[in-house]
Amino acid sequence: MNPLTHYLLEISAIKLSPEATFTWASGRQSPIYCDNRVTLSYPKVRDEICKQFVEKIKAQYPQAEVIAGVATGGIAHGVLVAQALGLPFVYIRDKPKAHGRQNLVEGDLKPNQKVVVIEDLISTGGSSLKAVEGLRESGADVLGLLAIFTYGFPQAAEAFEAAKCNMDTLTCFAELIEAVKVQEKFPKKDIEYMEAWIKS
Repeated sequence: MNPLTHYLLEISAIKLSPEATFTWASGRQSPIYCDNRVTLSYPKVRDEICKQFVEKIKAQYPQAEVIAGVATGGIAHGVLVAQALGLPFVYIRDKPKAHGRQNLVEGDLKPNQKVVVIEDLISTGGSSLKAVEGLRESGADVLGLLAIFTYGFPQAAEAFEAAKCNMDTLTCFAELIEAVKVQEKFPKKDIEYMEAWIKS
């Protein structure tokens, strides 16, 4: 089991509430809420995240020339990863800046540079792929996207496949449920409810 999964539960970066569900920005009701910005307050956890990102990049994308963070959740982690690898860093806004140069990508990104994108969370994949498209339109060669956590929704995997973009994460909902079972914090019926929710 990835130690990061336990860390995210331990610091309440991932909250589980089968009885009183959370409302996402999309309006969806969910028994789980993930806020990976909390990890930045815990040196041990953010170091583990950085270490695992770096290991994946070295193994999967040794040709990477630039690290790109998705605003806002991927910026801080992206900077840490870029620093550890000794690579340049840029970040992608969710929309162009309304003043000045109206940039979508902030930083020095040269045409055809090979980029790895860092994201904090993948749900449906929409906002992440919007960032990937913004980088491609700016001339980048996007090698792939890495995120801390994914709910594992099938539409996310399908969206990344359709966009021809590699995607991987450090941990996921399935690992989270296994960690919860080990901790025995929730009764069996609550775990079964959460497993049924993710499938639906």
